[in-house]
Amino acid sequence: MGFRRDSKFSESDLEQALIDNLEQFILELGRGFAFVERQQHIATDTDDFFIDLVFYNFRMKRFVIFELKTHKMRHSDVGQLDMYVRMYDDLFKGEDDNPTIGVLLCTDTDSTIAKYSVLNESKQLFAAKYMTYMPTEEELRNEIERQKQFFLEHHSDGKPATR
Repeated sequence: MGFRRDSKFSESDLEQALIDNLEQFILELGRGFAFVERQQHIATDTDDFFIDLVFYNFRMKRFVIFELKTHKMRHSDVGQLDMYVRMYDDLFKGEDDNPTIGVLLCTDTDSTIAKYSVLNESKQLFAAKYMTYMPTEEELRNEIERQKQFFLEHHSDGKPATR
C-alpha cells in the first residue's frame, strides 16, 4: 500500500491506500465482492455515523462492512462495529439478504478483548490484523498461525481449538 514498515499514518490515509488499490483489495477478499460505498453516512435522530468501507458479496448474499483502525483493537472499536452491523441490518439489508458481517481491521488483535466482548459470541463480527508492508516469510508464517489460532478460539463456539 506504499507505507514503510515504521511509517505513521492516519485512518484516512489507510482508507485512501485501500481505495487506491481497490482491485487488489477485492481480489484478496475473495470471490463475489463488489464495492458499495466509502464513508457511508448513517444519520440517526441525534447523531451522524460514517462506516469506513462497505462491500456486498453476491455469492454470500450479504453486506460486509469494514472499520479501519490505526491502533491495536480496543473494546470501543468492537462496540462501534457491532452497532454498525446492527444498524446496517436494520436500515439496508433486504429480506433475501443474509445478516451483515463486520470486519475490524486493526494493527493488532487482542485475545482478552475478543474473549470478553461481543466478538466472542457473534458470528457476524470479526477482527483481523493488517500489515502495511511485506513481511518476511517467517514473519508471515508466524502471523498466519497466530491469526488462525485467534480466529478458531473466538469463532468456534467459544471453545479453544484443538489440533
